[in-house]
Amino acid sequence: MAKDRIGLIGAGRIGHAILRHLLKAGHPVTVNDANADAVTRALSAGAQSAARPADLAKDCSFVIIAVGDDAEVTAVVSGADGLLAALAPGALIAVSSTVAPATMTALAATAAAKGVEVIDAPMCRGGWAADEGAMLVLFGGAAAAVARARPVYANFCSDLHHLGVIGHGQVGKAVNNLLLWANGVALLEAGKLAESTGIDLPKLRDALLIGTGNSAALEDWDQLTFTWALQDMQIVEQMTDAAGLALPLAGAVKELVKDARRVKTNGGPDWTGKKKGARPA
Repeated sequence: MAKDRIGLIGAGRIGHAILRHLLKAGHPVTVNDANADAVTRALSAGAQSAARPADLAKDCSFVIIAVGDDAEVTAVVSGADGLLAALAPGALIAVSSTVAPATMTALAATAAAKGVEVIDAPMCRGGWAADEGAMLVLFGGAAAAVARARPVYANFCSDLHHLGVIGHGQVGKAVNNLLLWANGVALLEAGKLAESTGIDLPKLRDALLIGTGNSAALEDWDQLTFTWALQDMQIVEQMTDAAGLALPLAGAVKELVKDARRVKTNGGPDWTGKKKGARPA
């Protein structure tokens, strides 16, 4: 039985992994990406391409968005050449980019006027999980729309959670990221402290991995890059300000991640021993 054609906007690191899983499952896929190299890779994998989101929308009734930030998502959906210029009523847009909850509610209202439904579908766990089809997706939106999205996302996500109304998926992602980066910056400081004593840091890590100090950041230390940390924390800050909350720890994490990527790249704590060749890569 023929499967629906899926539109995919954003075929970068995570998007390309999504593409491969969808093609493997038998879904034809049309890709749009501003990066010509990403489009070339997608074509080589077996996808078709569209020059503009509006062109993609002519052939697809289910579209996944995996671009970088709020401004890009908004442009892709409601810009002059965006999806809403051509999507037919009844189409579904799933936003897997990490954006502010307020952005989602605004886009959903704009799309509803065109008879198009929007849901949150941000994902967690990073590139290795995307490659393995083991992502966690956090849905937000109407139950019927999420039910429609589940079998598509099950091709590249091992865990699927519906957290509530539109925006709540992004709330879940923001909280997840706050905890991730809080643990990440704590590991920079904890590692510096531990190394000052002369302790074998990889041995300490082995113990912490089965102790109460464990975290996903510690488990995946070598893959943790802090690349998106500031953007993630800016979303947390927006939510904090909108709610009128005083969250000093979140504010401190936002400031600390500004330098965390440089610190980790240029000789941060060697929690796994790989820099010294003590353990296989």
